[in-house]
Amino acid sequence: MKKITIYLLISVLSLGSVVTSCNAAKNTNKTQRGAAIGVVAGSLLGAVLGNNLGNGGNAALGAVLGGVIGGAAGGMIGHKMDKQAREIQTALPGATVERVGEGIKLTLGENSVRFDTNKSTLTTTAKANLDRLVPVFKSYADTDIVIYGYTDNTGTVEHNQTLSEQRSASVKTYLASKGLNTGRFTTTGMGIADPVAINDTPEGRTQNRRVEFAIVANDKMKQEAQKEAGN
Repeated sequence: MKKITIYLLISVLSLGSVVTSCNAAKNTNKTQRGAAIGVVAGSLLGAVLGNNLGNGGNAALGAVLGGVIGGAAGGMIGHKMDKQAREIQTALPGATVERVGEGIKLTLGENSVRFDTNKSTLTTTAKANLDRLVPVFKSYADTDIVIYGYTDNTGTVEHNQTLSEQRSASVKTYLASKGLNTGRFTTTGMGIADPVAINDTPEGRTQNRRVEFAIVANDKMKQEAQKEAGN
């Protein structure tokens, strides 16, 4: 089983704000989390890293970091994301679940979400694996999810771009058919961008054919967390 990776974000701003991982933050109280993750530091860090990583880097990671609000409210959101990440890993052990800032980056390789060759049609196995995620997504309804589709570099850039868009849309359509609110989902085709392995081998191309999810708090969750934190 692939373990859940906790990303430690560090930013040195005026007065030396310190950013701690959510696993550490969840064991502290609101005041301690607020001191550890300043609102200004968290927001600035999320915006800067989100823009940099989402542009020519890792789109899902950038999307998650771009949503950071920081402070005690951010710590509360992070605690909920910790729980959701553990539930996703339990539901689908083959997935790569990474806790990042105040969100989750979820990667489903071709072994988890497979499509018919050169098509956007989900296989029976892919549907069964997505079915395992549906109860978790329903339990955490106050989240927004961006779905990214990726291909290997076989074929033209234009074809792969279109195919990746169709595949991410296919995942959204299937999840919606299981009763999830379509308004929570945004789809993006990344084509051959952001390879996680070399495309020179069959194994590498298999790793690059994947679907990634960026799971972040929606406005409702953010507002409730800020209200509870007294902001």
